[in-house]
Amino acid sequence: MTVDVRPLPSPVALLAEGRFQEALAPLRLALAVGDACPATMLNLAIAEDRAGDSGRARRLMQQVAVRLPDWDEPVLRLAESLRSAGDNAAAEEAYRQVLDLNPSRPEALIALAGLLLMRRSPEEARDLLLRCCGIAPDNAEAWNTLGLALRATGAPNLALTAFVTAQGLRPDCLEYVLNGADVAPDAGEGDAELARLTVATEQNPLCPAIQLGRGMLLERLGRRSEAIDALEVATELAPDALVPLQLLAGVLARSSRVRQAEAALRRLSAMDPDNPQVRNDHAAVLMRLHRHAEARAILLDVVDSHGPHTAVLCNLANATVCVGLQEEAIDIARRAIDLDPDAVLARRALCNTLPYRDGTTGAALLSAMRDCSAVLPRTPQPPFNNTLDPDRPLVVGLLSGTLRSHPVGWLTVAGIETLDPDQFRVICLAQNAAPEDPIARRYRAAAREWVEVDGMNDAALTSAARDRGIDILIDLGGYGDAARMPACANRLAPVQIKWVGMQAHSSGLAEMDWFLTDRWETPDGFEPLYSEKLLRLSDGYVCYSPPPHAPDVVELPALANGFVTFGCFNNLAKITPRVIETWATILHRVPNARLILKTHQLTDAPTADGFLADFASLGISGDRIEPRGSSGHRAFMGEYGHVDIVLDPFPYSGGLTTCEALWMGVPTITLPGEIFASRHSASHMSNAGLADWVTGSVEGYIDMAVTRAADLDSLAKLRAGLREQVRRSPLCDAPRFGLNLGAALRHAWRVRCAETS
Repeated sequence: MTVDVRPLPSPVALLAEGRFQEALAPLRLALAVGDACPATMLNLAIAEDRAGDSGRARRLMQQVAVRLPDWDEPVLRLAESLRSAGDNAAAEEAYRQVLDLNPSRPEALIALAGLLLMRRSPEEARDLLLRCCGIAPDNAEAWNTLGLALRATGAPNLALTAFVTAQGLRPDCLEYVLNGADVAPDAGEGDAELARLTVATEQNPLCPAIQLGRGMLLERLGRRSEAIDALEVATELAPDALVPLQLLAGVLARSSRVRQAEAALRRLSAMDPDNPQVRNDHAAVLMRLHRHAEARAILLDVVDSHGPHTAVLCNLANATVCVGLQEEAIDIARRAIDLDPDAVLARRALCNTLPYRDGTTGAALLSAMRDCSAVLPRTPQPPFNNTLDPDRPLVVGLLSGTLRSHPVGWLTVAGIETLDPDQFRVICLAQNAAPEDPIARRYRAAAREWVEVDGMNDAALTSAARDRGIDILIDLGGYGDAARMPACANRLAPVQIKWVGMQAHSSGLAEMDWFLTDRWETPDGFEPLYSEKLLRLSDGYVCYSPPPHAPDVVELPALANGFVTFGCFNNLAKITPRVIETWATILHRVPNARLILKTHQLTDAPTADGFLADFASLGISGDRIEPRGSSGHRAFMGEYGHVDIVLDPFPYSGGLTTCEALWMGVPTITLPGEIFASRHSASHMSNAGLADWVTGSVEGYIDMAVTRAADLDSLAKLRAGLREQVRRSPLCDAPRFGLNLGAALRHAWRVRCAETS
């Protein structure tokens, strides 16, 4: 038998190796047999603290401090224990005692400064850290913490110098590199810091920290494509590390590369399956891919596993409404508000779900929007110096994350293109830019300046808008995905206007001056339902750009089928229980009719089955309802060739889908209500000369569907000439719309000049 005669590790060695539980027994034994020297007692205290008995540990530390009142070590260990337990006030007092005993103790200087930064006393923290860096100039953590303090005191240039010094001492530390990348643009040194990091990557090409810092700085500088390239290199250099993949996934999720983002987050979820933040981010990206049922399942599991969290509940509310569960979605949004009443995200979630619920009044929606406005952060800004000449050429800013092939793009680009270039200079403040997109190219051609704002926070965005002398800022995002309307709370321009882009109702934003609309969207008397002044255009409030790839209009399908096919190609969020009941009634009264429901959510089989079950419960068999999932845009429009009449959902009506149906020769029966979102189709149909397809009650809606379905000759005649009718109508008359839009913008500016004269 072989006997292991190697000596056991000493307790001090065990402590050094972090084997605190193993160190307990020999240290306790030493104390029990009479070894009561201060070093043994303090080592036992450290072991007890790290092993979980902080009460006994602190008593031992205090005993040592009493026995050796001039020794700073036991007080330092006590301070560290208190800080680790979250007792910051007691820890701060203990660190001050350490510095009374030893004013040059770096650990105490750094830790106390960190606590001071947490309680927002950056000036005192800065002074402590300046002393520390003088005492221990090779301490990288001291320089990094000094950078944090300098940034907090409004000295970004000095902060950058401190962060770069920390990096020089520890070039592989990701935190130091990221801090420098984050502060460099604020210091006006973004390009210089990028050049330094680029040289560093050439000198040390296998260091993932430098690649990550360079990538995040490129993101801050608005060079997203290059940022993604750098972050991908970093993930290749550290394939098993979480942080590089987290940073890459975050940037991808903010970009238009949604499928890449989903793949990265799926991989991250597999590496870190119990991380609720990762799973929440994954669900958010799945929603952007219209995989709402999948996202909802993930979020429900996160809530079950980790309890409610505001951000998770907000995403869950949005996913829930998108699978047609409006009441449940609103309840979830209200839970998020109850959890954190001052959270902007929770208020936004409620504002985004309320318009879909049957029975939401204009007053209730305005109140929710105003509540959201009230919690938006605002930073005081200097007065504008724009020349208040009512007739001079104006700078118009467009703020949007959807200046591309998107409902916002199809409904606004023609109006922007036809603004008088001698009177209006357009600047696009664009997020999620898609350079090769055909609509994006049209915006770029119409704009005098194109500014990508992806990497800008609200403060930077505010500066970017104000520095360019924008006179009129038009928000095209609202509180939707990639929306930056909250930045408008800082006032980006002397005149601010809400138009399209989550334009469900009034923005409620105190700083939003005007709401672009028309006489059908907001008839006389609707003014009290809006916080903005109503800027009514002479015709409709949008101008539709028909896609050049749209298929030709085909003959009325009912003539060949022998039955009428109704259709709705809208988001399932818009299809409420009352809408389903109404459609079932129509199908009962037109016994041989069919209904096609087409939208991305119906790609999910359980979601489609759920809607078939809803109709079955109302006596409509599954062979009369045809759910269809997502498809490419040309195919999507071509499927209107299978539809005779569109049934508009309510209270949230169709918007772009109504315009597309008209272009494909299919009229829409619509029931407008009180909120703005309920009146889109009424505006488009009236603007195209089809006001007689607008009804005022559910009963009238049902009767119109039955009557129109019985007159195939009239339907066929209308279909044959509808595209040309729409083409010639104000709905598609871009020059006419451009004149109307220009006149409205000029009016808003003149009012501003008159108010400040």
